Amino acid sequence: MTLAPETTDLKVQVRLDEDWFTVCDLTRLLPGRGVAALLPNGDQVALFRDRAGQLYAIDNRDPFSGAAVLSRGLTGTHQGRPFVASPLLKQRFDLETGQCLDDETVRIATYEVRAS
Repeated sequence: MTLAPETTDLKVQVRLDEDWFTVCDLTRLLPGRGVAALLPNGDQVALFRDRAGQLYAIDNRDPFSGAAVLSRGLTGTHQGRPFVASPLLKQRFDLETGQCLDDETVRIATYEVRAS
């Protein structure tokens, strides 16, 4: 069986203040894998797409190590909530809220994201 590659003109956009910033083509986001993108202000965002097609955008910086690595973390679910685990120290961050699931005092930024 031959599978046709996904074809779409949809762009992934992140809300920055009042405007939407185009980050990449939707086809760049593979389910279960993260992608890092540089924002106009110099910050980095980590983008994820789950198997159901839901998009998530969080700060790419791991607050425990200071390294910009969250886009390379492993994704999963905990009690029905999607998360990414840092590839360095393994803390898990809720992809919807940014809350650290292993330390309730820590939260990372999340961004509104869409494909249009």
